Amino acid sequence: MTGEAVDHWYVLLLFVSVASLTAVKSASVETRQDDLLATVPLTDGHNDWPDKMFDLARYQLDQLDLYSWSETQTDINRLRQGQVGAQFWAVYTSCSTQYSDAVRACLDQVDVIHRFVAKYPEAFRLVTTADGIVSAFNASLVGSLIGIEGGHCIDSSLATLRMFYDLGVRYLTLTHNCDTPWAENNKRDDTNSSFIGLTDFGKDVVREMNRLGMLVDLSHVSKATMVAALQTSQAPVIFSHSSAYELCPKSRNVQNDVLNMTKANGGIVMANFYPPFVSCSDFATMSDVADHIDYIKNYIGVDYVGIGGDFNGIEITPVGLEDSSKYPDLIGYLRTDRGWSDADLRKLAGENFLRVFRAVEQVSRDLAATMTPLETRLTGQQLGNTTCRSITD
Repeated sequence: MTGEAVDHWYVLLLFVSVASLTAVKSASVETRQDDLLATVPLTDGHNDWPDKMFDLARYQLDQLDLYSWSETQTDINRLRQGQVGAQFWAVYTSCSTQYSDAVRACLDQVDVIHRFVAKYPEAFRLVTTADGIVSAFNASLVGSLIGIEGGHCIDSSLATLRMFYDLGVRYLTLTHNCDTPWAENNKRDDTNSSFIGLTDFGKDVVREMNRLGMLVDLSHVSKATMVAALQTSQAPVIFSHSSAYELCPKSRNVQNDVLNMTKANGGIVMANFYPPFVSCSDFATMSDVADHIDYIKNYIGVDYVGIGGDFNGIEITPVGLEDSSKYPDLIGYLRTDRGWSDADLRKLAGENFLRVFRAVEQVSRDLAATMTPLETRLTGQQLGNTTCRSITD
């Protein structure tokens, strides 16, 4: 064999060896990533899939194949590819329904969540407790939780809040992008017009949620509301889909002093994927999302960060995080490119949220001995708009 031929064979052998090592390394990374998500229920704090069921099908589930629904960012096949262990399905209705039919609109979405879970029992299980999340995960089902996105859904009624709890709702976002008569929303921070955060009635909403064992969600609220809620709540709070203000100064994100308060409270910030809240532009990548996760981890500790992608509530997504199938890619990226340990990744994926949920449940049990349902009511003047009310006192 000539020297030139030997050189060619050597180059070929080297190429094959490098390719083989790359394939082994890639398989190893993917295997570790899959193994990790087989040990902890990856829990996402916010998905607006039920609202898509209204927008695209008016809740007519018989018209939909939830295994493969390409018009949305989620379906059963992609949830399984994404190894999603538990998902908060958001109950959302526009702020335009406030003072009119918000309660009915939110009940419609609670109903459709119950119905799609029941229609696909091989894929979903409705859960209302931390232990229920673990049980569903062990049965290879997506633990399906309900969160209401916007305090206008309770129509300033603690009785309505309690009825939603009885229907399985386990968090309430105190506002959406509009004030309620008792809480201020994040858009006030854009105009420096947030003053009180929560009224006395708003603080009673938080106290009643503590008594019930319902998570207080502070995404969408003003900074003053965040502070007031953190000062009022005896239980850990959540930000179901918010990111770090320091990296993207949007009012929907969490400022450093509030991050510190959240740590002291024992709560959790579940990082959002929406590019305008991640990169402050219409374009973002998985790396940009990882920056927020890293920032929260490094600033207040790995015990206080989670994931809240906001799929189906966002019209644009980061490159690499386009839909519900992509969570393993994020976990793998944090390990290989950001140096996260498997122990810390398990906390991010689900252990942190389980800790928070169990603490909320414990506060509820503790309060049961001393606290009865609150009976506070708002009068007509406090309600602000009584057009659609027959009783205003």
